[in-house]
Amino acid sequence: MIGPERHLERDPMESTKWNRRNFLGGATAAAALLAAPSAASGAQASRGAKPQFELSVASYSLRKFDRATSIKMIQQLGVKKVCVKSFHMPYEASPTELAAMRKEYEAAGLSIIGGGTVTMQKEDPAEMKAYFEYAKHAGMGFMVIAPTVKTLPMIEKFVKEYNIAVAIHNHGTEDKHFPGPQDVLPHIKNMDPRMGLCVDLGHTTRTGIDIIEALEMSGSRILDVHMKDLKDLMVKGSDIEVGRGAMPVAKIFQTLAKMGYKRYVGLEYEIKADEPYPGMNESYAYQRGVLAAMNL
Repeated sequence: MIGPERHLERDPMESTKWNRRNFLGGATAAAALLAAPSAASGAQASRGAKPQFELSVASYSLRKFDRATSIKMIQQLGVKKVCVKSFHMPYEASPTELAAMRKEYEAAGLSIIGGGTVTMQKEDPAEMKAYFEYAKHAGMGFMVIAPTVKTLPMIEKFVKEYNIAVAIHNHGTEDKHFPGPQDVLPHIKNMDPRMGLCVDLGHTTRTGIDIIEALEMSGSRILDVHMKDLKDLMVKGSDIEVGRGAMPVAKIFQTLAKMGYKRYVGLEYEIKADEPYPGMNESYAYQRGVLAAMNL
């Protein structure tokens, strides 16, 4: 039987060795980048930029598991910040129920930073308001959303009313509204600064834009980043554990550090839904290795 119990009961030494191997792999990758003379602004300048962002998790990664089990798995992964999907905090829950769910995360030492992805494509003020009420009672500082150009002005009104930011999630070439962050920016450039972006790295690269260019042009509008790796940066469905693919993770972290980005990079692990823990664990170990090298 495949299930979380299998992950949570694995030999602790096995997990430690696995983490150490991928941690060192990430550190090696970052050290090589920082030493390369072709790095963005020269190796010397790169070493001066220290990461200020935190690693987080999109609970969509654990969509096949109930809330209690997903919390245990997040704890074991060593992550403290969670962007919660409705699988784990249903939209239909009452304010009292949402408050109780929030306490479950807090009791486990986890902080709910946001929620989503929330689809906001219906031009219905009542439905829109319900989503913001949901976020308020769940204790979310922002929502990752999938809107349309037409719903953006309505969303902005609720952002101002509730002081809850929104991070527009791009979904690649099959997204008829916002394939990449470059497609969102023209529509929000004159809007409230809390109207921002959730840059999905995998979906962004599939639009053909250089990921570093996409991050730099997005600037202060980035409110969240979804981390994933791909075997081929142009191929949907080629997802793989972070550090095993073509995604330039070290350079991405370096760029975010240079930009002074201070929010979150959340792993959105979309593969192996029935048994995600090993791949997620490996992905975090690699990212931590990169960050450790950058902080030397």
